[in-house]
Amino acid sequence: MRSVPRRRLLAGLLLTPVLTSCFASGGDTSGEDSADGSRLRVALAFPPAENLSPYGADATLLSRLGVTEGLTALDANGSAAPALAESWTRENDRTWLFTLREATFQDGTAVTPAAVAAALTHATEAKPVTAALSGVALKAAKADGNRVRVTTEDADPALPLRLSSPGLAVLSPKAYGKERNKPNPVGTATGPFEITKVSGTTSATLDRNDDYWGGRAQASGVDARFISDGTARTNALRTGQVDIAEAVPVSQAAALEKGTRHETATTRTTSLLLNTDKGAFKDPALRSAAREAVDTSVFAKDVYEGYADPGVGVFGPAVTWAADKRVKPAGRAKAADADGTSVTVATYNNRPELPEVAQVLQQQLEKAGFKVKLEVREYSRLESDALSGKFDAFVGARNSLLDTGDPVSILASDYSCDGSYNLALLCDKKVDKAVTEAEALSDSAKRQQAAMDAEAAILGTDAVVPLVHQQIITGVGTSVQGVIFDPYERTLVGTGTRR
Repeated sequence: MRSVPRRRLLAGLLLTPVLTSCFASGGDTSGEDSADGSRLRVALAFPPAENLSPYGADATLLSRLGVTEGLTALDANGSAAPALAESWTRENDRTWLFTLREATFQDGTAVTPAAVAAALTHATEAKPVTAALSGVALKAAKADGNRVRVTTEDADPALPLRLSSPGLAVLSPKAYGKERNKPNPVGTATGPFEITKVSGTTSATLDRNDDYWGGRAQASGVDARFISDGTARTNALRTGQVDIAEAVPVSQAAALEKGTRHETATTRTTSLLLNTDKGAFKDPALRSAAREAVDTSVFAKDVYEGYADPGVGVFGPAVTWAADKRVKPAGRAKAADADGTSVTVATYNNRPELPEVAQVLQQQLEKAGFKVKLEVREYSRLESDALSGKFDAFVGARNSLLDTGDPVSILASDYSCDGSYNLALLCDKKVDKAVTEAEALSDSAKRQQAAMDAEAAILGTDAVVPLVHQQIITGVGTSVQGVIFDPYERTLVGTGTRR
């Protein structure tokens, strides 16, 4: 089985940032006068699901294409690094000051404290709340000079990490029209590439932003195609139709030449989430029976063909501090006899391994006495039904540090009563108490341990069964350089990506 390289995550959580390379620009070289004018052709797995609103699933699509940015970014170690804010200081437990760099929006207007404060305010008003702000209330206001003051209702030591979220991208005032929940990022963002055309859910055209603060991109633009079928994405790379294909299925990896296949350890976990609010799995004893029926080693070895490790928790081996701090779950219900209980398990086909995972789960659950119906759709046609609890169970892949870089934040978003991405519909007093206690801690080591205590409380409910911790495979043409292989899956192309 392939091992996952160790990475130091969340180091220096409370420190004022230093100018280290980060995945948002890591591997890039300044393109300024060396741009060769070539356009990049990129195949992405997920089409726009929410009209390119940065408040939901499309946020990562925008950041991966180099369109949007926030005040901060994540560096290679998982620490907060400068982006639109060049530095920041903490005034007190609840208040931070961010000093902005000189930058312009793609519509030619200046990135000002007033514009940044307005963008963050719009994000706080989004419905449903963007994942990075789950359980967090903040206010942003213009301060003296070129600074923005951000104040949280409660102490939030992870705020610089939180503001790196793709869901908190800063857009110009022009982006926010009558539909405040759906800001338009076309021509209103700050990244090295500007969207100029979107053809529904099939393709998008991006041109170079020549006024980008981080230097002129070496590629003149990006032609993005949204291809949900993994085999089709891989074939598009093999036949020279695209230069970069993300999320190559493990079943297709061998079809790529060694020089075009790139593996990246990630903080992404594939899990079985059980609906705790309604249906069969509202019963803790049946959730326990489902957990006991699952053999995680089968998924890592057979479905993912060694490009994954067996599931051990919400946080896997790529979160290097987690293993030494992991706590054994307690208080699990005694498993009941499934006795022919009928359940519907849903998943999506944008990540081609997931339907196969669901089929293996079906076999394992049926062997334990359940009757299982599978529901497989494209993700954009599935998410709203999953969030509203229309299925008994959901198989999904989630990058645990994608939304904020802070482990506590994803626990609040995905497993607390008020969580905005709570697919298990879990509402448990012990879990909420553990998450709340973790959120209050400033010390990095103590916060990490509290996150693992909360993970144990969550696993004790059997609302989630971690299946595998993944690697991702990116297909890259031999003539292409500077692709960003990001374990947090926030970035893909940058100023130095070229062919």
